[in-house]
Amino acid sequence: MADLVYPPVIGAAHTLFKALDIRIDMKGTENIPRKGGAVLVSNHIGYLDFIFAGLTARPSKRLVRFMAKESVFRHKVSGPLMRAMKHIPVDRAQGESAYQQALAALRAGEIIGVFPEATISQSFTLKSFKSGAVRMAQEAGVPVIPVALWGTQRLWTKGRPKDLKRSHIPVTLRVGEPMEAPADQFAGALTRKLRGRVDELLEAAQRAYPGRPKGDEDSWWLPAHMGGTAPTPQQVKEAGGV
Repeated sequence: MADLVYPPVIGAAHTLFKALDIRIDMKGTENIPRKGGAVLVSNHIGYLDFIFAGLTARPSKRLVRFMAKESVFRHKVSGPLMRAMKHIPVDRAQGESAYQQALAALRAGEIIGVFPEATISQSFTLKSFKSGAVRMAQEAGVPVIPVALWGTQRLWTKGRPKDLKRSHIPVTLRVGEPMEAPADQFAGALTRKLRGRVDELLEAAQRAYPGRPKGDEDSWWLPAHMGGTAPTPQQVKEAGGV
């Protein structure tokens, strides 16, 4: 079945980003396979991450089907769009159905997008990864593509007001080389290796990022270890976050 909705949505997002002069710096997009199944794995720092992570597949003329929480599909605006773009709803209480749907899509040659931290990192550092992405890749016999995003938290993230009117915001995207996920290796060990790959890409994206806080009030989007005022992972935990 032809994708009648997804390409126009990508085009609309690209037009919006261009109008806002969001300066997107993408490197490593040649690592997205032009055909065949793959699991695209990204860090998660903002509500628009699925759009930016999906853009990394555009040069390869691929579409990424993201696994997203089921509540997004119940929204009167986002729900119909998500279903039309063939993204996969995840009910955290009953995740097996989503897992099997993603597995079938991988075997059919699709790219499935996963945020293995499960929720947005409010400290903007990498949280621990759940092993589902690696287990899917192992079972489907496909590679895992590590991706790192930086700057997307400045547009819209958890605990901050949405500010899509801010212009000239840089966004840096880095795509790593495909990582094989052999079925005879432990998913936990492969997941730790994958997290290390994403962490390396994240650090590279942060080094390349041209934006700097304009003052103390604007340092909220920088992690504490980089001199910013974002909460540390421990502070997030103590405040009842995850």
